[in-house]
Amino acid sequence: MKEFIAYLIKNLVDQPDAVDVQIIDGQQGTIIEVRVSSEDVAKVVGRQGKTIKSLRTIAMTIGARFGRRVRLELVH
Repeated sequence: MKEFIAYLIKNLVDQPDAVDVQIIDGQQGTIIEVRVSSEDVAKVVGRQGKTIKSLRTIAMTIGARFGRRVRLELVH
C-alpha cells in the first residue's frame, strides 16, 4: 500500500524525490502520512481539495480490502 500511494503522489508533483510516505499502524486503524515539498502541497490538495479527497478515497478502499481503517494525512 505504501508503494502504491507513493507512486500516485510522485506522479502528481514536480519534485518526486521530496515525497515521503510513512505508515503508522495503530489500534483503531492505519495512518498514512505523506510529506511533499512546500511547492507541491497545492498540487496534492488540488482545487477545492478534490485531489486529496480522491487520494483518501483510494487509501480507504485499499484499507477496506485488508479489513483496516485507513486515514491519509498530508503533513508539511
